[in-house]
Amino acid sequence: MTMTKNDARKRRKVRIRKKIAGSTERPRLVVYRSNLHVYAQIVDDATGATLVATSTLAIGKAQAGAHCNKAGAELVGKEIARLAGEKSIKRVVFDRNGYLYHGRIKAVADGAREGGLEF
Repeated sequence: MTMTKNDARKRRKVRIRKKIAGSTERPRLVVYRSNLHVYAQIVDDATGATLVATSTLAIGKAQAGAHCNKAGAELVGKEIARLAGEKSIKRVVFDRNGYLYHGRIKAVADGAREGGLEF
């Protein structure tokens, strides 16, 4: 049986999650992308709580140009960094969620770094 792209991503996700975990001092920045939107959230794995979340879906209502492309993904990164700054979160662990560090995932990371998050 051949493995689909999504199955391969899920296997990579499991491998990655074995190695990284967020803590209260350094929560995990998780990125998910669909065909229509890019989502990002900061999760404290110690408590299992989502501290901050945003997406192109949420930003698109407030700003024009927040589409599911690199520019929209960069806006998501900057917005998650701004929201994290409001909650005094400076350092995070980046979880690419099994996706290759390329394109929209890299744009979210670059936007978050520009916004002031360290990882």
